[in-house]
Amino acid sequence: MDVYVIIELLLISIGATSAMTWFSYAMSGSFRELYREPVLLSFALERTNINHSQSYQEKWGWLMHYIIGFLFVMGYHIMWVENILPLTLLSTLILGVTSGAIGIFSWIFIFKITRYRAPIDFNGCYIQLFFAHIFFALVVASFNSISEILSIVVNNHIIF
Repeated sequence: MDVYVIIELLLISIGATSAMTWFSYAMSGSFRELYREPVLLSFALERTNINHSQSYQEKWGWLMHYIIGFLFVMGYHIMWVENILPLTLLSTLILGVTSGAIGIFSWIFIFKITRYRAPIDFNGCYIQLFFAHIFFALVVASFNSISEILSIVVNNHIIF
């Protein structure tokens, strides 16, 4: 994997993770519940009893959220490049559903090990998280397709 692919995946992951975060914030506002992953991550960090400032925990929550997004994008990229799954709407939905399930089980694990008893609607949080990951996968696939088109245009010096 060359440096350009890593930069491409980094940009796609930033865009898709930001879009997913926007989706979660919109759902959080609509349902007046705490569905914001970076905030929940910072709360989970707080429960680890590692003494850091609130600002530090919030920054780490955001950083962890984007790192996890990058790892998902890397996984999708490998699936598509190795022809494990084609880049189609159906395979993108499959990746989104799979990512959603991974996300839900990860949050259940995080809440369990940190003994986090937030005053949130866990079922609503998990349902929102499931759909947020489907949205994430759709954005990743869209950005990936745009990137492929731009690569073809640039490599072939096609001018419109």
